[in-house]
Amino acid sequence: MDKATANPPPRKAEHRRSNRFPVVVPVEVKWHEPSGVTIKKAAQAKEVNAEGGLLDMKTYPDVGSQIELTNLLSTESAQARVVAIRRSQKGAVLGVAVELLVPNETFWGLNFRLRRASAELVKLEQGIKSGGINPRILREFRDSVDYVRKTAWAVQEWQERQLQQHNTSTVLPLLTAERIRRATQLSNAITMDLAAHEVTSETAGIEDLFRAIERVYQNLLSLFKNHETQ
Repeated sequence: MDKATANPPPRKAEHRRSNRFPVVVPVEVKWHEPSGVTIKKAAQAKEVNAEGGLLDMKTYPDVGSQIELTNLLSTESAQARVVAIRRSQKGAVLGVAVELLVPNETFWGLNFRLRRASAELVKLEQGIKSGGINPRILREFRDSVDYVRKTAWAVQEWQERQLQQHNTSTVLPLLTAERIRRATQLSNAITMDLAAHEVTSETAGIEDLFRAIERVYQNLLSLFKNHETQ
């Protein structure tokens, strides 16, 4: 069934309407051979966008074939067609390019949407750097973009470890460490606002912030006391 040959056919140009983003999404690919036999094969989507993606699979249908894709994480299915077989200069198959018959923003899952959102935020950041934006606002924006990027990376790490049947709980400390880093960053920024008298007792939410910080302080105090007694 493997279509790789010593003399592969000319590569068909792909006409992408938007950039693809690197992901790891397990899918099932189903198609019908000219003989009428139904084939089902497992694959991994490794580059995707709302219009389609690039699949990593050893056995694949011919270019032009209509296929059914099933996202094994969400169980969602979509109709697609094979538009090209991507090959190396030596003819080795690098991936099977597929196009969804109906573009779908959600088919590839949350990982793809986070990747795309992160990329869009980076583009936006680059666009506003020379736009006369207040340095403080730009700094806040950069911090938020950085947080989204790291969260998107953690989601991808979780999915990859799940697919490889590795312990996914090891990703949780990464998220906790990032939350602590972000909380420290925000606390330092609020301290500067207090020193500049930009935060007062009348600032919206200040009482809730005080109580939250007090709870954090008490818990951290107990944590360090327990650590010292050990």
